[in-house]
Amino acid sequence: MGVTNIINIMTLYRKWRPDEFGGVVGQDHVTRTHMNALRNKRVAHAYLFYGSRGTGKTTVARILAKALNCTDLQGGEPCNQCDSCQMINAKRSMDIMEIDAASNRGIDDIRSLRDKVALYPSSGKYKVYIIDEAHMLTDAASNALLKTLEEPPAHVVFILATTEPHKMAATIRSRCQEHVFRRLSQTAIMGKLITICDGEGIEIDPLGLRLIAGHAEGSLRDAETVLEQLSAGGEPITVDQINDLFGISDSGQVNELVDCILSGHAAQGLAIILRVSKEGLDLQRFAEDVTARLRDLLFVKSGAGSVLDVPQDVLEEMKERVKNVDQVKILKAARSFESAQFGVQGQKSLPLELAMVEAII
Repeated sequence: MGVTNIINIMTLYRKWRPDEFGGVVGQDHVTRTHMNALRNKRVAHAYLFYGSRGTGKTTVARILAKALNCTDLQGGEPCNQCDSCQMINAKRSMDIMEIDAASNRGIDDIRSLRDKVALYPSSGKYKVYIIDEAHMLTDAASNALLKTLEEPPAHVVFILATTEPHKMAATIRSRCQEHVFRRLSQTAIMGKLITICDGEGIEIDPLGLRLIAGHAEGSLRDAETVLEQLSAGGEPITVDQINDLFGISDSGQVNELVDCILSGHAAQGLAIILRVSKEGLDLQRFAEDVTARLRDLLFVKSGAGSVLDVPQDVLEEMKERVKNVDQVKILKAARSFESAQFGVQGQKSLPLELAMVEAII
């Protein structure tokens, strides 16, 4: 892989960030609403975007800000061709302000903002203020912001983003149009990672993509960051590399232990735990992976497997695995491993060994 490709890989998240609503992954319920509102010219003066990290809140805020000032909207999408869109894409627009409330959280910061909102946009129709981590504002700053939200100038739109909406003042939330951003499914994350890999010429084991998507826990940004880290060397990415990065055993060892639990083979299970311990892996993380696998099997045994975020072939494999296993046995095992208590770094194997025995007696 040449120097150019390596440079591209180092900026994966920025390079593959969507510049229109249609490119946003997993948040159709949000993007569809905004596109309809833009088509019908029904713009709110304040929005609140909330949800887990890495789910697209800031990305959608930027696209919405661009669409509000686009001079040639295409069915609710910004055209990305007009002067306004190009200035915003190049981060040269004076009408789009992004504020990190984690570092600009005081009343003086908000007073400064209040002084500026009265000014008309320099080129577009709206001045848009994107306030990230809005829950970090102090009480005094929140009160100052509230006064602006109560009587906002017609040319100003606020977009507040947060991972912790419960920490925000109810009075501010009541003046915003709220949109919740959901955690992305593994399938959605894998789809975007495949697109990136195809575009960048990154070679990766398909199982590796599944591992990265699962580890991201619904955050596309986290998944893209991991992919960037793994691909920086320019070599094909293997499952072993991914396991080493996460400090976990491969899924085969997890499945081996689960099979021992379900079949009641304590000696074999203890031997697997000893092997994993000698490999120097994080035993607490291993216990969490076993618990998660048992939890999924419990869903399958209960007839609720369709709600799991797993590929169909994996679901069929799980159905076969629990076909002749009592549901109470799975429940007991899940409780045993979930309650395992570890010391520093989870490297002592005794909690796992006790959980193993408790699960089958």
